[in-house]
Amino acid sequence: MHERTNAPRLVPQEGGLMERAIGFALTSVQAVTPGMMSRRTPCASWDLEMLLLHLRDSLAALDDGIRHGRVDMLPEPPAPDEDPVSAVRVRAVRLLRASVSPRRVEVGDRHLGGDLMTAAGAIEVAVHGWDIAQASGRGTPIPAALADELLTVCPLVVPEPARRPLFADPVEPAPDAAAGDRLVAFLGRSPLP
Repeated sequence: MHERTNAPRLVPQEGGLMERAIGFALTSVQAVTPGMMSRRTPCASWDLEMLLLHLRDSLAALDDGIRHGRVDMLPEPPAPDEDPVSAVRVRAVRLLRASVSPRRVEVGDRHLGGDLMTAAGAIEVAVHGWDIAQASGRGTPIPAALADELLTVCPLVVPEPARRPLFADPVEPAPDAAAGDRLVAFLGRSPLP
């Protein structure tokens, strides 16, 4: 494992961090079919349908944060006939069309810098894209450059004392693990061999 000597960078040098995370997640959902909804995912007690609906809610919350400077704590319930894959795609496109992050976002009774919200959201979107890829059988890794950049912001948005209950304890990656495997391991998932 290599050490980082530079301070974490929240603004990527090439392409937007959130845009690249969304691109990866959208690529992951392409392989999902209606018959896969009951498949288990790397998220311990969730099936693929639950994971897709969670990602839909996360994308909607990020969109609210960017557009309105606040995030509602209660997600909108899914419509009875809502297709989870389509719902993820629609919310991802809305988020891509949103303007630049606000300087400050209200999340419940707390305040968060807009760049930190974007970084946290990019981690959420990319890692759930990985979860979806695993559950669909595609097994696509998070692109190395994206994963490497997300690893630099993880200590800011997933501090050790506040991991639980959102993330499991880190998993030890292989010594020669790629950046994507190190990222998912840091967030409590077991990278595939």
